Amino acid sequence: MAYTQFDNGLLLAARCQRGVYQVMVGGLPAASAVKDFHKSNRVLVIGIGDKDAAEQRFMLGADPSVAFSELPAPLARQMREGGTMTITVPGGAEGGRNLRYLVNLPASNAAIDQSLAACGRPLVDSRDQQLEELEVDGLPVNLAWKRIPLPEYPEGRTYTAGFAVITCLSQSDGRVGDCVVETEFPTNGGFGEAAIRGARKGRLENRGGGGEPVPTRLIAYRVSYTMSGGEFSTGSRIRRKDE
Repeated sequence: MAYTQFDNGLLLAARCQRGVYQVMVGGLPAASAVKDFHKSNRVLVIGIGDKDAAEQRFMLGADPSVAFSELPAPLARQMREGGTMTITVPGGAEGGRNLRYLVNLPASNAAIDQSLAACGRPLVDSRDQQLEELEVDGLPVNLAWKRIPLPEYPEGRTYTAGFAVITCLSQSDGRVGDCVVETEFPTNGGFGEAAIRGARKGRLENRGGGGEPVPTRLIAYRVSYTMSGGEFSTGSRIRRKDE
């Protein structure tokens, strides 16, 4: 784990846990309580160094003042460069005003590098540059799902709820490949691999006109899982084929 805490109470941490990479921001104003944690999200506006601030999606943890990045490795690769970092929490201040944090990240990136390496994540990834081109649905302009992916719930010993965020590269025939599990929870529920298998069943199409093949572009894809029947729980149980 790499972490740093600031005088204003803000905590930043990056860790590799059971092969799953996570970046968390702590010390935030408490988010509203939610029942279905695996479907919840929080938007923070983050700028690091000379890059323009941009909205990033985070997931809520058990502690409402902690948020986990949906795309942790790309964020960690930004953080490893150090420098001025701004984090804006929409509606986080009194009266519904935005709350803005301004901190200076440590110049040393050795700790973040070690956390990335522990999860087999590259220190530099050219795919990160395409993240800014993604729309809210995780697809770049002019790409759409011709066949919606239909992920299946993991079988065997797993959990009654979970989620996974993956990124893939589109291919000329509309399939996706080079998929990476960006994050998943619970870490041993098999939700990441299930999401990748589901994404491979989908097909993309180019809506840019002219019948052109699908260009190679990065896509981001999130799946929330809930087991049918029974009370909501993250406790482990056996998933049967008839459920």
